[in-house]
Amino acid sequence: MVSGWNPRRARAVGQMSPVRPLRRQDGFNQCLGSSVTSARRVGSLARPAAVFGGPSALSRVAGTNAASFFELSLVRLSFTVEPMRAPVIDNLQYAKFSPGIFREMREGGVDAVHVTIAYHESFREMVLNLERWNRWFEDHPDLIFKGISAEDVIRAQESGRTAIFFGFQNPSPIEDDVGLVEICHQLGVRFMQLTYNNQSLLATGCYEAEDTGLTRMGRAVVAEMNRVGMVVDMSHSAERSTLEAIEYSTRPIAITHANPAWWHEALRNKSDTVLRALTEAGGMLGVSIYPHHLKGGSACTLEEFCAMIAEAAQRYGARHLGLGSDLCQDQPDSVVEWMRVGRWTKGVDYGEGSAAAPGFPPMPAWFSGNCDFGFIRDGLLATGLSAEEVDGIMGGNWHRFYAESFGPS
Repeated sequence: MVSGWNPRRARAVGQMSPVRPLRRQDGFNQCLGSSVTSARRVGSLARPAAVFGGPSALSRVAGTNAASFFELSLVRLSFTVEPMRAPVIDNLQYAKFSPGIFREMREGGVDAVHVTIAYHESFREMVLNLERWNRWFEDHPDLIFKGISAEDVIRAQESGRTAIFFGFQNPSPIEDDVGLVEICHQLGVRFMQLTYNNQSLLATGCYEAEDTGLTRMGRAVVAEMNRVGMVVDMSHSAERSTLEAIEYSTRPIAITHANPAWWHEALRNKSDTVLRALTEAGGMLGVSIYPHHLKGGSACTLEEFCAMIAEAAQRYGARHLGLGSDLCQDQPDSVVEWMRVGRWTKGVDYGEGSAAAPGFPPMPAWFSGNCDFGFIRDGLLATGLSAEEVDGIMGGNWHRFYAESFGPS
């Protein structure tokens, strides 16, 4: 290979065929052969193909020294340079992160992931989670790095790594101090939900019987988030609170992981009224693959899921849609109990589950981890969405939103 060759900036003249992911048995799903998958499979670009006239010529080249090989390469390699491909971004995960999952992100061609670093944690507890991520960044610099701006998505593509962006699914880390919004932004936090199912100091969660909308502190926090460049996320919030956040915010907000209620009625899914208000104001919806948000649950088919996205694109515009898988890969059931209960009750709250099925539901067969985003790309193309629209949904739209949202107003 020519020294300095960037495989992500070129397409081989030789035709590459799709390779479906094979499963390993060592704790993570590995996309074997992902380096030669087609752009349509995982959105990656293959290495240049040598045109030496056959294997025998290639064998002869292998025996030459580096200088002569470089000279020959300049003459005999044929490739076309193209602009950087659209990124693949998953805008919500709470996996049990590990080196195996970081490798899978790379093998699956995932350029950026928004990860949850707080559910019910206080500020100090959240900082401990940041310390753990700092250690992962230190130990695995070839796989992941901390993302703070849209430019880091491009840096991830150029370096063959995954940019990790931080977010809260609850405002508990800012406690009752609006000044901590800016501190958290300085620490790298780029998304914050105003509620997680319950009433918070800021707004009403989707599991409360009465929705009183944004509180006085909620309005102050939204204004501060707008100022510093932290995205307001209303994924777990009730209807009135969400509509008021959309109206009060001076910058577009996000629902990072939910689906339309017209497709599947669930407390966590969003009404057409909310989704129209969100997208008309320039906001983003991250479609969720968490089974409780899917029509048919774990049995939902890829075709049904992609047809829903295509319908949402017709209603709201494809440019306002992205992925927010809500992937909780490898997490034990004790974690979903923490998500639902935290420290707010001594009782048991099953949330979207039940006493008969209190744990994480099985993921659909077509999506079990970071190797499987290529199936979604293929499914979206099969609906008739254009390649440009699919590129946007797979990550280009979130990338644009990052560029518009993460800096100060």
